[in-house]
Amino acid sequence: MGFLRTIDNDSVAQLPAARFPGRIVIVDSDAKVEAACCDLQRSAVIGFDTETRPSFRAGVSYKVGLLQLSTDTVCYLFRLSHIRLDNRILKILGSRQILKVGADVTGDIRSLHALRHFHADGFVDLQVEASRWGIEEKSLRKLSAIVLGERVSKAQRLSNWEAESLTSQQQEYAATDAWICPRILNAMQQREPKEEGLSIISVAPTIASTERGKGAHGSGHRRRSRRNHRTEPTKGE
Repeated sequence: MGFLRTIDNDSVAQLPAARFPGRIVIVDSDAKVEAACCDLQRSAVIGFDTETRPSFRAGVSYKVGLLQLSTDTVCYLFRLSHIRLDNRILKILGSRQILKVGADVTGDIRSLHALRHFHADGFVDLQVEASRWGIEEKSLRKLSAIVLGERVSKAQRLSNWEAESLTSQQQEYAATDAWICPRILNAMQQREPKEEGLSIISVAPTIASTERGKGAHGSGHRRRSRRNHRTEPTKGE
């Protein structure tokens, strides 16, 4: 039996809430970056997302304030409004050996390129992969509902991600958004898709920086990997 193609908001609202069950680590100083990156480099697959402070005034925008990278048990919240996008972080974002799974990843990478130019590689976009199972929905909320039968809350989406400190609700929201992405991919991979392999996304900084006006998929180069890369956590996570 395949997945639903679409799902309505009322059906999503009736599902149990998804909540990250692991440890959340705030990375808000250079001293904390090393330990976080060392742990993340031991994982073959991690969840990926970003958050940006919303603007409610025309002509006013903000740069990405939070980068979430999550293993199965620990989610690291890199407060990019407080620390720089360190080379140790960029090493992970540019590694093809570490799969970073998210939704609308080229849009997130484009936002990160506004902070620093770097070559991004090893990314998997759920919006791209879901179509291989006949799923028409693109939002993380509905992808989670269809594939996992769990509701991802969006209550904190428009909160201030540059605040002096993040609330517990913000932390849980941000961690869940990143952590759930590999779970969705892994659940999809348990069923036979229409074609084999994953679309591994690579985004060059020069392309992203010159095409910021394009849509989410207008600034990336995708390279097709024909191997069946499963997303179970590696040992020791």
